[in-house]
Amino acid sequence: MALAKNGKPGLIAHGVVAQNRKARHDYAIKETIEAGIVLKGPEVKSLRHGRATLSEAWAGERDGELWLFNVYIPEYQGGVLSRFEPRAPRKLLVHRKQLRSLLGAVTREGATLVPLQIHFNERGRAKVLLGLAEGKKKADKRQAIKERDWQREKARLLRARG
Repeated sequence: MALAKNGKPGLIAHGVVAQNRKARHDYAIKETIEAGIVLKGPEVKSLRHGRATLSEAWAGERDGELWLFNVYIPEYQGGVLSRFEPRAPRKLLVHRKQLRSLLGAVTREGATLVPLQIHFNERGRAKVLLGLAEGKKKADKRQAIKERDWQREKARLLRARG
């Protein structure tokens, strides 16, 4: 359940609904693109309650269009007659020029399109932040962990000094 600004459970008017935290650990993000997403009414209601999972999601091409696969949006429990498949592919809306450049990068450079977060913009529209990513090697991941630990330790030491 999402928390409103006052800290009580409520609906999300605008802000982040779901994040894929592991994506930044597993991939080196080269570029980010915001895309619209085609949803049904109950899917939007479920998202407004902050209920979505991006952990195993990915974006790709199907029939010349961009689609979001394996995003889990649970069914809305508000008595709606319209049911939907929680892991159904969902169409993404991007400009034709962006679509060509993204699909070109995926085919030429072997990059991957990873959804980083789902959020509602100021107008209340659901958007997906896609990252054009390159997979990290195990050594790169270790280096990133080492760097993060050092930054944390450095901040701790500076705080202790006063």
